[in-house]
Amino acid sequence: MKFSSWLSPVRRHGRAVLPLVAAAALLTGALAPNLSASAASTAVPTKEPAAAQAVPAQDWLHVQGNKIVDDAGKEVWLTGTNWFGFNTSERVLHGLWSGNLQQITKSMADRGLNVVRIPISAQLLLEWSAGQTITPNVNLSVNPDLAGMNNLQVFDRFLALCEQYGLKVFLDLHSAEADNSGHTYPLWYKGSITTEKVYQAWTWVTTRYLTNDTIIGADLKNEPHGQWSETLFAKWDNSTDPTNFKYFAETAAQKILAINPKLLIFVEGTEVYPKDGVSWTSKNKDDWYSTWWGGQLRGVAQRPVNLGQHQSQLVYSPHDYGPLVYEQPWFTGDWNRTTLERDVWDPNWLYIHKQNIAPLLIGEWGGFMDGGRNQKWMTALRDLIKEQRLHHTFWVLNPNSGDTGGLLNNDWATWDEPKYALLKPALWTQGTKFVSLDHQVRLGGPGSTTGISLSEATGGDPGPVDTTPPSTPTALAAGTPTSTSIPLSWTASTDPGGSGVASYDIYRGTTLAGTSTTTTYTATALTPSTAYSFTVRARDAAGNVSPASTAVTATTAAGQSTGACSIQYRANTWTGGLTATLRITNTAPTALTTWTLAFSFPPGQTLSNGWGATWTQSASAVTAASLPYNGAIPPGATVEIGLNATSTGTSTPPTAFTLNNTPCATT
Repeated sequence: MKFSSWLSPVRRHGRAVLPLVAAAALLTGALAPNLSASAASTAVPTKEPAAAQAVPAQDWLHVQGNKIVDDAGKEVWLTGTNWFGFNTSERVLHGLWSGNLQQITKSMADRGLNVVRIPISAQLLLEWSAGQTITPNVNLSVNPDLAGMNNLQVFDRFLALCEQYGLKVFLDLHSAEADNSGHTYPLWYKGSITTEKVYQAWTWVTTRYLTNDTIIGADLKNEPHGQWSETLFAKWDNSTDPTNFKYFAETAAQKILAINPKLLIFVEGTEVYPKDGVSWTSKNKDDWYSTWWGGQLRGVAQRPVNLGQHQSQLVYSPHDYGPLVYEQPWFTGDWNRTTLERDVWDPNWLYIHKQNIAPLLIGEWGGFMDGGRNQKWMTALRDLIKEQRLHHTFWVLNPNSGDTGGLLNNDWATWDEPKYALLKPALWTQGTKFVSLDHQVRLGGPGSTTGISLSEATGGDPGPVDTTPPSTPTALAAGTPTSTSIPLSWTASTDPGGSGVASYDIYRGTTLAGTSTTTTYTATALTPSTAYSFTVRARDAAGNVSPASTAVTATTAAGQSTGACSIQYRANTWTGGLTATLRITNTAPTALTTWTLAFSFPPGQTLSNGWGATWTQSASAVTAASLPYNGAIPPGATVEIGLNATSTGTSTPPTAFTLNNTPCATT
C-alpha cells in the first residue's frame, strides 16, 4: 500500500495525501504506551491428543472452513508482517542500505512474526524470468555476505535465511510496474504489462520455487481499486470483462495451482461494490458501497471466487487502516470497536469468517502510535484479530512507510517498542513460546529459546535432534589481496551429527563479516594498507557451530585516492513540489564519523522537511547534517536521506554537492 519516503502525492479515496510530510514528527513525538496489552495465551487449541499426530514431511497448508491447517489437519495461525522493496524501482528489500539482512530476518523470528508478506511487481518477475537482474543498492560494509550478488540472488538469500529461522513467506503482486508509487494504479495491468504478462509472471515464479515450501502462498494483486466515477476501476462480478478482478483472480489462481496445487491463494477485495439491484454502470454515488482499497469483499456473499477442485487453497485478504491514513466517515462522531465491527468490518469482510465461508488474512493493517484516535483503531482491530484468531500481516516492517511508519526505527536495527507491544498479543504463542509454521525449525532457529516448531506446538514428534557441532575448518588461507578486498579459502568441515554442514561464518577479528555455503569467501569494503585477521566457523543444518579455525592474517594493498564522495539525487516531482532521495557514498579510503552535505536549490525551491539528517536552508543554500545513527560511513558504504520541498518554478535538480566542504561526484 503506502510506503517510501520519495513518493509523489498519492490519491487515495478521493483525497491527495503527501506520505511523509508529518512522518518525522509522528515517529519522534507521538509514541505512547500500549493501551491494552493482554496476558492471555493466544495459542490455537490442539484438537487431538499428541500421540495421534503425525508430522507432515513438508509445510504446505490448506483450508478447512474458516481455518488454515497443515497436511495433518492441524490448525495454524499466520501472524506476521510486510517488508517492501522488491516492488519498487530499487528492486530489492528496502533498508539494506543501512541494515543487516540476516539480523533483520532473525529479529522478526525472535519477536514472534512467523510469516512475511513480500511485495513484488510483475515487471520484476518478468525481468528475472528473462535473466535480467541488477546490482542492488546494498551497504556491503553492513552486508558483506551479499557482495557480488544480484537482486535475485539477494531474494534467494532472504528465503534461505527465512528457512534457517523458521519463517514462511508469501508473495504479493503489489503492482504491474516496478515503481515506488505503482500501487496507486487501480488495476493489475498497466501499459506494456498486460494481464497475460501478469499471468506469465505468476507462472514463472511458481515454477521456479515449486519445491520450496518456504513460499507458502500467492497474494494475486494488492489493492485493486478505483471509484465508480473513474474511467478505470476494479469490479467484482461474473463477467469476463478486463477490469473484473474476480475473473482475473480465478484465472491467475488456476494457472498457479496447475503448477503447485499446494500454494495458498490470497484474494483481496476491491474499493467499491454496487448496492442490491444496481448496475456496475451506475453514476449515482448513492448506489455504491465504498471502503479501503482492497477491503471491499461484499461480492463474496453472492459471487464467491471459484477455484474448482482447488477451493481448499482459497483465503480472502482484506486491508484496513485508521484515521491517520484517511478520515473515513466511520471515524466521525462517537465510534468504537462495536461500531467498527457492526458498520464496517462485518458487512465488508468479517462475515466471511463468521459464516465459515473461508479463512481471512488481513494483509495490511497498522499505523502510527499517536496516543489517540489512530491508536484506538489499531487496538480495536488488534483485539478483533486476537479474539477471532484472524490471520494477518502487519503493515509494515519498514520505517520508511510514509503514512504508517514501521516496526523498525529509522536505523533499521532497533524496534519501535510501543508499537511492537501493541502487536505482540496478536502473535501466535503457545504458553510463553512463539510458534513457527515450520514443522521442524523453531521460530528463531534450531537453538531458539523463545520459539517452538509447529510439530512441538501441535504435539507431533519433532524427530531426533542433532546437538553435535561440525568439525573445525582447517587450512584457512588468504589469496592475493587488492586495496579493498582479501580472498579466503579453507578445507571443508564434516558433520558427525548427521544433519550436514550448511554454511560457514567468516569473522574479521570478532565481527561476523559474512557467511558462505562454499569453502571460499572474499572480504570486501576493506581499507588499503591495513592488516586484517580472519577465522572461520562451520554451521550445520541443526544450528550447531564448530570451534573457530586457526586465524590467518593478511594486509590489503596500497590504494589510490578516489575522491571524497559521490551523490545520487533522485526526485519525484509534481506541480508545486517534489520529494527527493539522496544517496551519499563514501569513496574515500578512510571512514567518516560525521558529515555535512551542502548544495544549493535552484530558484523557486524551498525545503519543507526531510529525514535521515538535520536539514536547514538559508536563501538557496541547503545543508543536511548527520544524525547519531548514520554519521559513520565506512569506505564504500552508502547512506540514504531525503527531503520534501515546494517549488514555484521548474523542479530541476541541484548541480553541485559538497560533503564536509569537499566536492562530490554526482551519479
